[in-house]
This record gives sequence, structure tokens and C-alpha cells, in this order.
Amino acid sequence: MPGMGTDIYGFIECRWDRWLDEDDRRWHGAIDLAHLYNGRCYAAFGSLFGVRDATSFRPLADHRGLPSDVSREAKADSDAPGASWITWAELVAADWEEVANEVDECVHEYRRNPDGTWEMHGRNSGLTRFAELSGVDDPHDLYRAGRTYAEGTEWPDGDRLFRIGRLRRKDAVPDSEWGSVWSVMRTLADLHGDEGVRLVVWFDA
Repeated sequence: MPGMGTDIYGFIECRWDRWLDEDDRRWHGAIDLAHLYNGRCYAAFGSLFGVRDATSFRPLADHRGLPSDVSREAKADSDAPGASWITWAELVAADWEEVANEVDECVHEYRRNPDGTWEMHGRNSGLTRFAELSGVDDPHDLYRAGRTYAEGTEWPDGDRLFRIGRLRRKDAVPDSEWGSVWSVMRTLADLHGDEGVRLVVWFDA
């Protein structure tokens, strides 16, 4: 239906890579992604898999399709398009400090740390206060301030700061949303090796 959003589904898979015969080294669905992630962030979908946002970052695993040796669990559920997959080894090797190719249309909110440094708190968060500081009253412009104001424009607010800028890859895929996914994959990789753990996903639109 027109106007509907895109959601992500998938499994974290793993396989034993030692001591077993080749025929026994099949991939197993360890946990359904729905138990660890229930968000809908197109910046993350684009940064990881090139879905809904293919320009901000070079996708890490762009539309690879399902692995030929996909687990039985994932194969049974993956009846939607836009499938891809990425190993824990690839995630570990990624440059999470990489800066986006273009200015984010969302305003970024920063909070001051006790040591005086600034840390990104969210995208389009605190919009009520941002509207007061910027004078923007049109909802469309408020949610897309990056299209109106130049890169680097700032609105100081005590220990809070609003700024127009570019995302880092780690901001597009924040630990606040994806930390549980990474934690499970990291734990499994301690047993199966970095190449023995992967995230298999697909999308519904």
C-alpha cells in the first residue's frame, strides 16, 4: 500500500568451523532478529544494506540476496524481497567513523559530557526545543532542517547543542538500537569465529 514503511526481518546465523565434517558444517539460525531489534531506521538500513537510503553511505552489504547455504530457519521465513547478509568479520572490519557522503536532512542533537566534549544524542530529537531556538514552525521544515540550513549551522542551548551536519556510520547504526544485535554476534563469534557468524536479513517493501 502507498505510504507504508519498510521493516527489517532476519536471523543471526552461526556454524561450527572446527572438528566437523564438511557435510556437518551447515549454518543454523541462532536467534530471530525480531528478539533483538524492532526499529525502523532507514539510515541504518542504507548504511548496512543499501535499502531505502543508498546515497548517504556506501552500503556494507548491498543486496547480496540470500546466501546459497542459508539456514533452514531463515529460508523458511524469508519470503520477502531485498535480502542480504553480512558476517561478523565484515562488521568488525568496517570503518564506523566514516562520514556520510551528504548532509543529513535531520538536525542532530548533542549533549555535553562531564569532560566538556560533545556526544551525539539523537537525530530529530528534542524538536520542540529546536523549534523554539530556530524559529521553524512548519512541521515539514522542522523534520528536514538539513535541507534548509547550511552544513555546520548550530543552535547552542546550554549543555545541549543542535547542529546541521553529516552522520558518521556509527551514528547511522547506533549502539542504542543495534547494540543487542552486535552483542549476540560478538558472543557467538567467540565460539564460532568471526567468519562463522552472520546476519541474514530481508525487507518487506
